[in-house]
Amino acid sequence: MNLQARHPRNIQLGAKMQRCEALSWELEPTQFINYKSQKSQNGLTLIELMIGLAIMGILITSVGPMVRNIIVDNSSIAQINELSSIVQTARHHAINEQNNTTLCPTDDFSTCSNNWELPKMVFMDDNNNGSRDAAEEILAGAGNSDSNFTLNGPANTIRFQGNGATATPSTLLLCHASKEAQFARALTVSLQGRVKLSQDSNNDGIDEDNSGAPLSCS
Repeated sequence: MNLQARHPRNIQLGAKMQRCEALSWELEPTQFINYKSQKSQNGLTLIELMIGLAIMGILITSVGPMVRNIIVDNSSIAQINELSSIVQTARHHAINEQNNTTLCPTDDFSTCSNNWELPKMVFMDDNNNGSRDAAEEILAGAGNSDSNFTLNGPANTIRFQGNGATATPSTLLLCHASKEAQFARALTVSLQGRVKLSQDSNNDGIDEDNSGAPLSCS
């Protein structure tokens, strides 16, 4: 007779082992596999993805024009400020040197043109012939106008006398390719040679000229 099998503690231990074996058979391996696979399948459904794309489209539609207007407006301001700078440079050189100074557009930095979208040059016109000779130094220059803009100006050059005045008061009008008045900017040179930029004095979104009339690119 096996004395160990009849010992009470051995009997209890054997019963516990049998219960553990029975429980282990009841748990199917697929339960663990399914649990892991469910955790690895987290993501967006097709409906969620479509909703996200729809929201993105609404944001682009509403914000896009605003961003475009800001970019175009900043570009027009930058160009008219650059133009103002070179005009005032021409006037200051005339006053400092007490000599006639000419500002004009040019395609070869030698002869003047009436196409103000070309590069601009400033030179001291020593012989007062209205064009730059080989011995006349270029004092300042500016590049082409942005291809998305048009720049209209006087048919003749802008010439400053030694006292800063000009015999050719002029207006330069900058317009965007869309012809929208809100992007129009103007620069005016008075008879006294003063340079003035257009302003939106009534806050209607459109700059006015010296007479108070709104700028127009049509």
